[in-house]
Amino acid sequence: QVQLVESGGGLVQAGGSLSLSCAASGRAFSSYVMGWYRQAPGKEREFVAALSWSGGTTYYADSVAGRFTISRDNVKNTVYLQMNSLKPEDTAIYYCNARLALSAGGGYWGQGTQVTVSS
Repeated sequence: QVQLVESGGGLVQAGGSLSLSCAASGRAFSSYVMGWYRQAPGKEREFVAALSWSGGTTYYADSVAGRFTISRDNVKNTVYLQMNSLKPEDTAIYYCNARLALSAGGGYWGQGTQVTVSS
């Protein structure tokens, strides 16, 4: 069982930056693939970024590649999402996810944190 708590969301102007954190508690955090997903109003939840258990392999959605950076600290049991050059279309609730494999689906979810980018 893994519990996830996101923080760091807020309101920012287009072109600005925000950093999200996801603190995990429970067992074997370092065994999980950690990811960020987002859901905008009226849209389905979509993949943003993910990171292998070792941190050596990263995955990004095309829409955020080059602007967002995912990282993890297995000692602190925390995963981060650094978001730069934010755009209004990045506005969404951002969710942290932990799963055994990126292709596995499901896994554990945090409660989400709101990111709003004004134009």
